[in-house]
Amino acid sequence: MALQVDTSAVSPPSTLLALSEGWRAILEASTLLPSMAFLRNLPRGDGHPVYVLPGFMADSQSTAMLCRWLDRLGYEAIPWGFGRNLGPRGILMERLIATVGNIARERDQRVSLIGQSLGGVFAREIAKVIPKQIRQVITLGSPFRMVSDTQSTTLRMPSTSVYSRTDGIAPWKSCFDGFGPRHEAVEVIGSHCGLGHHPAVLYLVADRLAQSSVGWKPFEPRGPWRPWFPAVNVASD
Repeated sequence: MALQVDTSAVSPPSTLLALSEGWRAILEASTLLPSMAFLRNLPRGDGHPVYVLPGFMADSQSTAMLCRWLDRLGYEAIPWGFGRNLGPRGILMERLIATVGNIARERDQRVSLIGQSLGGVFAREIAKVIPKQIRQVITLGSPFRMVSDTQSTTLRMPSTSVYSRTDGIAPWKSCFDGFGPRHEAVEVIGSHCGLGHHPAVLYLVADRLAQSSVGWKPFEPRGPWRPWFPAVNVASD
């Protein structure tokens, strides 16, 4: 399966945003502990498997905190297990599809996919190939509008695309598009590198994963979390 990058699709982030990524991600991580009182009150999981894919040049260590937190919520978090994400190469996509398919068959449950940055692009491609085995797809700063293949861009299961206008790595306009009902684009205030451990993003992930597998409602931030989400957009046909 060949993925092609279209760099002309959107403008890149500013140099200032790119240079500020490191300290902003650290700042967001530092807010985790003060946020725990609110994060402990999130819905408990139903035990279904959640496959987590890291971003470009990252490995499963980068998503370890997210996986531990998903386990504590009551899900079965599964790291991707393919070492460092060096991008599409060889038969990687085929191996990812086979891995997720095996997880679904062994657990006899559909799998939710969470991908950060390039990991989210991979997650969407997996979901297009084996839609009956995927429960939902959540992407975190994933520039999937810049990547195309021979498949249709429409997903057949619910999806949530999280993006930030202050993303210093992925052009924020590349992280969502109008691709049908049950698919939403949620803006969060944050950096690109910090999306995997941002308290507000953890809140969103818990809310989305806790939805019934047969019903779907748009994300609606509540209480102290509301200011972190300037926009929630649900695409229409």
